[in-house]
Formats: sequence, structure tokens, C-alpha cells
Amino acid sequence: MPFVHRYEYHKTKCYQLAKESEKMATIFDVASYILSKQGTMTTMKLEKLCYYSQAWSLVWDERPLFNEEFQAWANGPVCPKLYHEHKGLFRIEKGGIPGDPDAINKDGKETIDAVLKHYAPMSAYQLSELTHHESPWLDARGGLKEGERCNAVITNSAMAEYYGSFTDNHGA
Repeated sequence: MPFVHRYEYHKTKCYQLAKESEKMATIFDVASYILSKQGTMTTMKLEKLCYYSQAWSLVWDERPLFNEEFQAWANGPVCPKLYHEHKGLFRIEKGGIPGDPDAINKDGKETIDAVLKHYAPMSAYQLSELTHHESPWLDARGGLKEGERCNAVITNSAMAEYYGSFTDNHGA
């Protein structure tokens, strides 16, 4: 490919990526998409499915799905902004979170769909227990005892490093 064509391709690709980043989805968009696909579920399960969607997007798509952060709460990763939207509810139905699933790009939807295929059959308790054995949550808690309150942030880099270690092309 001649240099000019490569340059034009690169310029076009950079423009496409810039356009996608301008319209990054929010956690509310992702939660709304999950509810539209899965229907009614517990709020704890919704939090964990959003967490795993973000984690695997960092690995597979090499970018976050949304900018909101997760904290290492006693029952596993929780996004405080999402929590405040459903606070006081045990179960949440389709339409229960104000979000726009169409704000999620194609790669994001494919990632969420793959996460749902693997993690959605698990219960909220199983998902919570799973996170309790994974280093992003454990490291963010810094050795706190089980059940102790914590609002330490689980960083995107911690998620990308940990979950990325399970892929075939890690380090490639």
C-alpha cells in the first residue's frame, strides 16, 4: 500500500475513533441495554454485569465502555452513580434505568452480548462471590475484612491487566 493510501487510511481511522469517543456511552446506557436483553433482575446482578462488561471491553476493545468508575464495596464491585439510580430497590425491570442502548457502539454491544452469554446465567450471589476471588476487587480493598465498608476505586488498569491475563493473545 503506497504511503499516501496508508496515511489516508490512518487519518480516516483516527477520525472514526475520535467520533466514537465523542459519543461514549454511560453506565446508564449499558445498564439499560442489559435490562433490555435480560429483563428483570436484582440490582446486585445488574451491577456485576455492568462491571464485567466494562472489564472485558477494556480487554477486547482496548477502551472503556463508559467513564463511570466502580468501587470495591463489601458485596463486590459497585458503580456509585448506578447505585444511586436504583438505591432502595431489590429488583429492577426493563426500562427501570434511564439510558439509551443506542448510544453504545457496535463493538460495545458485541462485548456486552458476550459477557451476558457467559455471566448472565449466574445468580447475583454467584457473581458477587466470583468477584471476591479476583484481584481487582481484592487489591482495591487492600486487605479489609469481609463485610467491611470500602469505597476504594477499582481502576480500569487493574481490570484490564487482570482480565487480560486470561486471553490467548495476552502480551502479543
